[in-house]
Amino acid sequence: MSRSTEKNSKSYEEIVRKTVVDPDSSARPTLEQEQAGREGFRALDTDERVLEQLVRAAVASSGADTSAVTVEIARDKVTLRGSVPDVGMLRPLEDAVARVPGAETIHNQVVVAARRSV
Repeated sequence: MSRSTEKNSKSYEEIVRKTVVDPDSSARPTLEQEQAGREGFRALDTDERVLEQLVRAAVASSGADTSAVTVEIARDKVTLRGSVPDVGMLRPLEDAVARVPGAETIHNQVVVAARRSV
């Protein structure tokens, strides 16, 4: 390994953090926040957290096997993803979410899981 490579083993972000003057460091995200941003993390506001709890409760009480269903909230839009074991569970699941106050748009991306033959 060359001598210059040993000196420059730090990442670009580390070098920038140590060398670029930051006029207001209180507004700069932490390394963990930057990583979460790259991974697609989006913090929910209070209304979205309440809507998420209501939708999760509705999904659980829909009578369908929803162990493989996830819920995503973006303002008043609810996205359901995952799978259910039977096609008859799709409609009750969507109807239960439609009754949740505040769920204006529902994107149902739940699919029926393929049955395995023995």
